Amino acid sequence: MAANLSRELVEGALGDSISVIDPLRNHRWDCFVHQHPFGWITHLSGWKRVLDKNFPHMTGYYLALKDDAGAIRAALPVYAVESWLMGRRLVSIPFATLCDPLVTEAVDMELLSDAVLRLAERLDISRVEIRTAAASHLLDRDRFHADCLRKHHFLPLCADPELVRQRFHRSCVRQRIARAERSGLHLVRGKREADLREFYLLHRDTRRRKGLPPHPYLLVKTLWQTFAPQGLVELLLCRKEKETVAALLLFKYKSRVSIEYSAVNPLHNDCSPVHFLFWNAIREACLAGYGVLDFGQTSEHNKTLMEFKSHWGAQVSDLPHFLYPNSAVHHCPMGDESIAKKVLQFVCNKAPDTALSYLGNFCYRHLG
Repeated sequence: MAANLSRELVEGALGDSISVIDPLRNHRWDCFVHQHPFGWITHLSGWKRVLDKNFPHMTGYYLALKDDAGAIRAALPVYAVESWLMGRRLVSIPFATLCDPLVTEAVDMELLSDAVLRLAERLDISRVEIRTAAASHLLDRDRFHADCLRKHHFLPLCADPELVRQRFHRSCVRQRIARAERSGLHLVRGKREADLREFYLLHRDTRRRKGLPPHPYLLVKTLWQTFAPQGLVELLLCRKEKETVAALLLFKYKSRVSIEYSAVNPLHNDCSPVHFLFWNAIREACLAGYGVLDFGQTSEHNKTLMEFKSHWGAQVSDLPHFLYPNSAVHHCPMGDESIAKKVLQFVCNKAPDTALSYLGNFCYRHLG
């Protein structure tokens, strides 16, 4: 149904001057994203290519508001997520930490909000979720319920990495970096799929320990294949002698570097490989002229992770998810102590490797 509807929608069908465009065919899209102050890697056409290849249960609708000359003035990408387990919903943008509506004026946000609700009605979808960071002040909180349980940690950078290092917690970060630098660790840049596979196996074990399903390998591989050739994704491996003991997958776009995925072998925690990698990522970002390093999204219930990120001198802000209809009770997320979450954690902890991979593939076919 969703795919058929996307072909039927024409300019004006969702509101004056609003059309649904295909970023894979519209040569203006990536240029618009690059020029927009909120544009991020997850807005680029490559992100749609990744989602299209890995998740047939999702259909992307890129709502574009055009000016009198036909240029894109504002936009709101959303995806229809079809799931018998989690229900049908419109989401902007699946699996993205930063995915603001590409809007700078409240009047444009109102027009696009009207359009996305018309789209939901045409698709017979009753739930809409618009994820924000910098654009949160533009959403109508009378129309949408603001869920602010997710936090965003980010570290302002400068040209001198030593000035940034001085902001780190002395014993929890700086001393551990010094320990790592004395431990014979060395940095390797992943270039081959074999390197990506090493990272992924470590990442899968890390997710197991946390009681979380692993990301599908094909998702990680497609992200790497799509963006690494452009220098927008980088894989850093920390090795002790010949063994990979920790790894990071970074997104790099415009003025930001973001730590998206991380992994570590806990048997080597005594030499602080995670601190070694974080410090190298921060130092290199400073020297390359980036302005911000992101630590990703964290649930406010995860106090341990919140504290770990704050030790790096990171600032914290809300990542509001705006939900329609405006019903806080209906949209209340599963608490950390819910039975479903406890069962999932138990299964992830106990599942053998092959079963854990299948579980990750299954879960991500219903998430978004």
